[in-house]
Amino acid sequence: MDLTGKIEIVGRSHTGLKRSHNEDCIGTDLTAGLVALADGMGGYKAGEVASALAINTLVVDITDRLPALENEEEEEDDEFSPESQLAREIVEKSNDIIYQTALAQPQYKGMGTTLVMALFYDNRVTVAHVGDSRMYRFRGGTLEQITVDHTLMQELIERGFYTPEEARNSMNKNLVTRALGIDPDVQVDVQEDLVLKNDIFLLCSDGLNDMVEDEEIRLTIKENADNLEEAAKKLIQQANDNGGNDNVSVILVKSLESFPARKSWIRKFVDWF
Repeated sequence: MDLTGKIEIVGRSHTGLKRSHNEDCIGTDLTAGLVALADGMGGYKAGEVASALAINTLVVDITDRLPALENEEEEEDDEFSPESQLAREIVEKSNDIIYQTALAQPQYKGMGTTLVMALFYDNRVTVAHVGDSRMYRFRGGTLEQITVDHTLMQELIERGFYTPEEARNSMNKNLVTRALGIDPDVQVDVQEDLVLKNDIFLLCSDGLNDMVEDEEIRLTIKENADNLEEAAKKLIQQANDNGGNDNVSVILVKSLESFPARKSWIRKFVDWF
């Protein structure tokens, strides 16, 4: 289904003030309702390669294969929708491509990338992520973090060794425990949620949330809910005003109106009875 006019998407990326090049990569496809953000890591420019491979693989493969799912029925015993299953499959494929590229080209040895992606369809959103790039949802004035960071610090928080406030000031808060391309296999977290009119979703690299408090992010989105371009611009400016220690990337998605899936004629016939 074409989501043009149903959702609005704005994406921005900035090198920041301390890095010489940008290892973040973002990708969007309004028609398919797809947004994705990756934060690369590795040797000289290898992070750029890893993040670009992840985003390009994701955008090309999902947009190519998504139309085939339009009339596919969900099985009652399936844990996830066909769209979510496709998202997981393509993220795993991205992991394999990055890993094999690093093996074949020694200059890219050890490269990897985080990834967070969202696919909007049938008044729902599928979220898939690996690493510490995040997705937030702004609804009714409240900002909620949807993803859970794959970091050593998050594991220590869950075990009660640190509070979130203490963790924010730790020197080890960015040690990721999962990333694409590091190992032959990767565990991908996938979740689904309903989308309501006027929901705003934020995908960001840690260059934003490391430099800007969640409350400041919330206020910025609230004050610019009707102007996503301005909201994205201000979020990046705030990260840079607070030091700009890392590349910073944001994608904002706003639900403008309902976007239920078009049913096939067979499903319409069944529903009629």
